[in-house]
Amino acid sequence: MKYLRYLNLNFLENTIKKILTLGLREESLPKLLPLLKKVNFPKGHMLIKAGRIERSVYFIEQGIARAFCYKDDKEVNFWIGSESNILLSYNSLFLNKPGYENIELLENSVLYKVSDSVLLNLYHTDLEMANWGRKLAESELIKLEESFINRQFKTAKECYEDFIKSSPDILQRVQLGHIASFLGISQVTLSRIRAEIK
Repeated sequence: MKYLRYLNLNFLENTIKKILTLGLREESLPKLLPLLKKVNFPKGHMLIKAGRIERSVYFIEQGIARAFCYKDDKEVNFWIGSESNILLSYNSLFLNKPGYENIELLENSVLYKVSDSVLLNLYHTDLEMANWGRKLAESELIKLEESFINRQFKTAKECYEDFIKSSPDILQRVQLGHIASFLGISQVTLSRIRAEIK
């Protein structure tokens, strides 16, 4: 990727590929990449907190994160992602309202961030970048919808098997309690399913 050398950014190739596959031509990368700032955070860092307006969008270069909400004082995971995923508060970015999600980093992480004002300005001034932003949001929303539908219509075992197929790296890097919460089952049920599959 010639633009990585030109801009002296140490972006993972998978992250760039994800950007390109969502309809952004490689020639357009110089419009986006200089706007990104590399940041490092430790495991356990709360990147985004519910009830606040989050002014940054993040791309994961290295690390893993979970998004969760509280229900009856209990954390309920609704998303887990790793390298090449995007982290943001949809309410903040699109509605300028406080978000409902908490996003915690589950590993020491390297991220690239861009401010929402810079990103939105890019969308307003460049049609290709606006279309890329729309496709990026659509892609993330489709994943969330698929996850929701799976939990409504598939068995716990089927959901776990889908998770293994789609996110094998995450399975090895995240506590079983977080995965169980994401799947909407107890850790005991998850342990039983794992024993059945082995």
